[in-house]
Amino acid sequence: VDRVDFVEQETTESGRQRPDLVVLLPGGKSIVVDAKAPLAAYLESIETGDDELRAGALKDHARQVREHVRKLAAKGYWDSFATAPDFVVLFLPGEHFLSAALAVEPQLFDEAFRQSVLLCSPTNLIALLKSVSYGWQQEAMAANARQISDEARELYDRLRIFAEHLRNLGSSL
Repeated sequence: VDRVDFVEQETTESGRQRPDLVVLLPGGKSIVVDAKAPLAAYLESIETGDDELRAGALKDHARQVREHVRKLAAKGYWDSFATAPDFVVLFLPGEHFLSAALAVEPQLFDEAFRQSVLLCSPTNLIALLKSVSYGWQQEAMAANARQISDEARELYDRLRIFAEHLRNLGSSL
């Protein structure tokens, strides 16, 4: 599909890292997406009927998300790709996974962002990708405008040469 630019499971230049998705941006930049979110503790929290165990499991879920943020930040994807992404997206496959972690640790989102990790639910990811799509549309419009300008310049040059030939023909007659 035109203007859908991403690569799945791309290996970094060093060959040691393999993010789940690399979204290509206009201008040669990219966004790295990691979808290996820790969900075990959250799933444990919804399976238990005990409120105390549920609260403990949700705290554990927030801790696991924070630990995963730390690991992603340590990977330094921005140093591993020639396109130097400024941040990595940690995709959580449901709004409830993100809201449960933030309910226990409200500062988690800011802590992650300070480490260049963006916590992203499906809604956030769609908004991010729509923004990328808009960027590609603007890039395509700019490319079309450049092509129109180049072709207009060539038409002008050809008409100028034709007019000179016509003037010379008129002089010769």
